[in-house]
Amino acid sequence: MNASVSTSSVFNLRSEAEHAPTSGIVDVFNYGRNREGLIPLWVGEGDLPTPSFICEAATRSLAAGETFYTYQRGIPDLRQAIARYHERVYGKPVDPERFFVTSGGMPALQIAVRMLAGNGDEVLVPTPVWPNFIGALTIAGAKAVGVPMTFSAKGWILDIARLEAAITPRTKALVINSPSNPTGWTASHDDLRAALELARKHGLWIIADEIYGRFIYDEALAVEGRAPSFRDVMAPEDRVLFIQTFSKNWAMTGWRLGWLEASPALGQVIENLIQYQTSGTPVFIQRGGVAALEQGESFVAHQIARAKEGRQIIMGLAETGLMELPPPSGAFYAFPKVKGAKNSQDVAIRLIEEANVGLAPGSAFGGAAGEGYLRICYARKSEDLKEAVRRIAAALPKIAARV
Repeated sequence: MNASVSTSSVFNLRSEAEHAPTSGIVDVFNYGRNREGLIPLWVGEGDLPTPSFICEAATRSLAAGETFYTYQRGIPDLRQAIARYHERVYGKPVDPERFFVTSGGMPALQIAVRMLAGNGDEVLVPTPVWPNFIGALTIAGAKAVGVPMTFSAKGWILDIARLEAAITPRTKALVINSPSNPTGWTASHDDLRAALELARKHGLWIIADEIYGRFIYDEALAVEGRAPSFRDVMAPEDRVLFIQTFSKNWAMTGWRLGWLEASPALGQVIENLIQYQTSGTPVFIQRGGVAALEQGESFVAHQIARAKEGRQIIMGLAETGLMELPPPSGAFYAFPKVKGAKNSQDVAIRLIEEANVGLAPGSAFGGAAGEGYLRICYARKSEDLKEAVRRIAAALPKIAARV
């Protein structure tokens, strides 16, 4: 087959499928996979396994024979547990009918996108950004319009005027990810109000990813131990969809369990989309979710404490003089700029080869907006992070001289 012939012309595929973007994170991950002694800080998960009380709840469910089809919206026990969790964290009672259980955060995002945008539509995405936002929009036929944030000595800044300038008659929604993957930027209440006013003015939806909301380090931003949320500033009629997952707080990345929060008026629409996507999340996995929410608060606190320590260790990279690294306000990522670097993937590959440390290239997070940066996940034990900093600091001068 002629390599210049496109896949779609041979197999008659939809262009949305053919042009689904590859992940620059996975490319580097695959390059360094299975290297002996490598310290992996490239993907968005910690090094702790799921706590035993969660696993035991799922095991009991399996033993009880809960292996049949179930509620498309999620079992009532889990939806009620999610509502109670939200009331504890955000201080307001919440109707369980607002919550729809999904097989991970990505399905929740895909359902949100399917409801709001398709062929010819545009969605504004502040960049640098988690690449799956762009992927979810692309495969739906919509266009992700990257709107660069501003990098400064104090961190990243959301430019509302720049967002508004990017709005066209085709714009349907705005994505706000706070605390942010990959930058650690965390929106203030003023940022959220400004974004909300922009959405109201132009009739846009907001897709709010507040997955890392429990991981907040800037005391000036923190609200009773969590990050600011659209829930603090929105009115009941505001058009906001919230994406959530069990992956980060409770170390459940492999379980594939999450939820979408939306107005109950959208219930049948969302249920239908779940039906044609997964036909519901396995009950035994949902039982694990109930246990996580009801028994997992001490584990979440442990996760946050470890991430806070890890952040402090990673900040040592700023002392190399070769990285610009403002302290991240939230999440568990650092996004340092490598001075003089023009190709972040090349830097990431060289760090694998010369430091045996795996980092994600900034170019994976929105192309030009992330070029020259690296993402570091610091949700790991302190010994690994200290050694990673030592190795990177030793290798970086030699690498920087060549990039």
